[in-house]
Amino acid sequence: MYIPKANEESRLEVLHDLIESHPLASLVTMTSSGLFASHLPMVLERKSATHGLLKGHLSRANKQWRDFQPEVEALAIFSGPEHYITPSWYVEKEETGKVVPTWNYAVVHVYGTLKVIEDPAWLIEHLNALTTVHEAAFPTPWQVSDAPADYVASLLNGIVGLELPIERIEGKWKASQNRSERDRAGVVEGLERLNTPESLAMKALVAGEKK
Repeated sequence: MYIPKANEESRLEVLHDLIESHPLASLVTMTSSGLFASHLPMVLERKSATHGLLKGHLSRANKQWRDFQPEVEALAIFSGPEHYITPSWYVEKEETGKVVPTWNYAVVHVYGTLKVIEDPAWLIEHLNALTTVHEAAFPTPWQVSDAPADYVASLLNGIVGLELPIERIEGKWKASQNRSERDRAGVVEGLERLNTPESLAMKALVAGEKK
């Protein structure tokens, strides 16, 4: 991915944080018919492999797990906060008019050698980890064991597991870093006035409340 120096994010803990806060990945692989993408939630094990390990699963009906080329790196894309930025928020608009709209975003690209796993014990452990993460905020978290055992067993037959050791990881934080302090302040103010979850998330990035 093209990453201007001002937009580069290389701190592993920051990249991991975005993966965990926005875990729905776009998994892209090369197949016999060209590029193929699936969208799936992935669980990050921070301390596994060189830069961490991603785990996920696909339906057996999804041809991607059968047809990907293992010798070609797989790519998992995690998209964080994003928002349209109007030039009307820039002080520069009133002074010179030499401004244009843009789109701010934060994104992480993960590369590695994809591995398919069909072991039922691995799959049930993965599903337990996945539900534990995403049910944690509920008053009464649902657990895999809440479903009938024979039902769970039948579902396990319909999926395959995936592991993606992170061999290379890139982060791009496009958050108005190329604008003047006054223009950035105008962007922060404009996003705050919109007062939506999306605008406030981007406001935090532009304001440097988090990176």
